[in-house]
Formats: sequence, structure tokens, C-alpha cells
Amino acid sequence: MKIKKDQVIAILILLPSILLIALFVYGFIGNTIYISFTDWGKGAALAEHPVKNWVGLQNYVNLFTGFLDARFRQDLVNAVFYSIFLLAGAVGGGLCIAILLDRSPMGEGFFRTVFLYPLSLSFIVTGTIWRWLLAPQGGVNILPTLVGLPKISFRWLSSRESVLQFNWQNMLHIIFIFLGILLVFLGIRALQHRTNPYGYWFLVPGIVLGVLGLADLFLTAVAAEGETGGFLPKLLPTAELHGFNWATLGIILAAVWQYSGYTMALYLAGLQGIPGELTEACRLDGASEWQYYVHIAIPMLKPITISAVIILAHISLKMFDLIFAMTGPDNAAAGHPALSMYLTTFRANQFAKGAAIAVVLFLLAALFIIPYLINSYKERIET
Repeated sequence: MKIKKDQVIAILILLPSILLIALFVYGFIGNTIYISFTDWGKGAALAEHPVKNWVGLQNYVNLFTGFLDARFRQDLVNAVFYSIFLLAGAVGGGLCIAILLDRSPMGEGFFRTVFLYPLSLSFIVTGTIWRWLLAPQGGVNILPTLVGLPKISFRWLSSRESVLQFNWQNMLHIIFIFLGILLVFLGIRALQHRTNPYGYWFLVPGIVLGVLGLADLFLTAVAAEGETGGFLPKLLPTAELHGFNWATLGIILAAVWQYSGYTMALYLAGLQGIPGELTEACRLDGASEWQYYVHIAIPMLKPITISAVIILAHISLKMFDLIFAMTGPDNAAAGHPALSMYLTTFRANQFAKGAAIAVVLFLLAALFIIPYLINSYKERIET
């Protein structure tokens, strides 16, 4: 009876929080999804009783294939590059700094504070500082003049040049190749566990999708000028190029500067948590510093790396304030889906399309978080 009484007390204590989360988190998420399936915003959007007609997936179709939504597609491409470079820069930079501090240099406490300090700043403050530093007529561009060299003319936040361009019209073969690689990877992982009989369920479809995507990519590449090429349907009637805009480089630098200290703190805690006996055993076996970190220390930091990647990937999808502070809302070259959602919803009053963009961001975040939660749950059961 005592156990049941404790359970009832625990439920009663948690019930207010559960109800509030159900209403203000999952309830609002559900309402946003519902709004994204309507046309709220085409008529009198701000009326007391606005008309909301059900249009199904039309808002999503317009976002990915509509002529007027090319900016959202570029923003989506920017978000991918933001995530990739933030993860590579912050994780790699934080690990290198942690390794240097793990060797107990002189002034270790001072440098640890210096590297961790940017994390205490808000994105608005960081954006303002870096906007001054990357000003075209000042900041880092005039540093070479201090030693008699000509100043740099690079337009950090306003460049219109881009690299790594691809045609959104042929996006389906990219999706097929990505899904093929993902399914093949999952299939191989499943087959490594002999007790798992479902590996081929991933492996065979993955190979099929990958081959189809590569074949369509090849046919598109060898098609004559003016011909579409390939056999997969085209998302757009005409070519639409997207790529990595140089205007995003300054924003990436600012984000990496702010979060490298965060990953440094995680890795440094992990390195200092490695048992001293293991470290001494490696030294006695003749392992060099390089061999110790590559073969012993870094592999043991895998859980920290996974956590850092999940957290930073989630942060990269919420860079609205940093981009807003550095470039303003109207610089399309450095845009982000979060910024596009703000402009669509609160400037254009297209609430349904803004809700659709919010749902896309929600699904992108789920791609990182859900696998992490599943993996954590499995590890907890196994232990």
C-alpha cells in the first residue's frame, strides 16, 4: 500500500506539469500542424473570425515546388550548411582546445574561462559584435593595413556569390541517393547483430534507391543542353540553382566562436574523467601522446560527441536571433527557414504558410533528436 500511495502522490505532483506541457507544448504543436493544412492568410488574415479553408498539403507543395518560394528553398539549403559547418567547427575546435588544456599548460584556468566566456553571451550580443568585426569598410578587413598591406575587400555578410551549386529541379535524385545511403547504413548495422533478421529490409531498398538516384544523376549530367535528362520527375519547370552563399560565412564564424567553448567544456570534462590508471598503462606500453588521444581518449568520448552533435544540430535550426542581428531580415543570401517563417507569418500575414515552415523545422529537429532518444533508450535497457 505504501508503494501505491507513493505512486499516487508522485502522479499528483507531476500532474500540473504534465497538463501544462500537454497544452502549451504539444497542444500548440498540434494546432500549428492543423493551421499548416489551411489557407489562413489568403483573405482577411487578421479578422476577428478569419476564414480557414482546408487545403491539405498544398502549402508544403508550394514551399518545395512553387515559383514564389525560391527564397525558402535557398534558406533551407543555407540551414544545411549552417548545421554542417557549425558541427564541424564547434566539435572539432572544442576537441582541439580540450586536448590542449588537458595537458595542463600554464594558465589553464585563465584560458578555460576565456574560451568558455562567449557561451555566456546571447546570440544578439554575439551578432552585434561580429557585425562590427566583419563590416566591409572596417573590422578584420582593415587589419592588413596595420602592417602596410592593402585592406581586404571581402563582403562577409553581403556577398551574393555562391559555390557548390546544384539544381533544385533535380532534387529527387539527391533525395534518393541520401535515403539509399542511410538505408544501406542501417541495414549493415542491423546485419552486424546476428540476432536481428531485419537488416535486409533496409539493405535491399537502400541499394535500389541509391542505384536509381545515381542513374538519374548520370543521365541528367550527360543530357544535352536544353534537355532535362533523367527519368525521375522534376520538381520545377525550369532550372533553379542553390548553393553555399559566401554571405553565410561570417555567421558561421560567429556561431562557431560562441559554441566552441561549450564543446571544449564537455570534452575537457570527459578527458579528465578518464581513469589515471588507464593513462599510465598507455604510457608504460610506450604509446605516444598522439596514439593515446587517437586510440584511447577520443574513442572513449563517443557519448559526449553524440550529445554535442545532437545539441548543436538543434541549435543550428534556431539561429534566427544571430542572423537577424548580423544581417537583418531582408538579406536573402544569408537567410534561414526560421527567419523565413518570421517574415512569412508576421510581415506577410500568411499564417498557414508560416505554420508549414515551422512544421518543416520541427521535422528537421526531430531527425536529430528522435534517433538519439531511441538509441539512449536502447542503451538504458541493455544496461
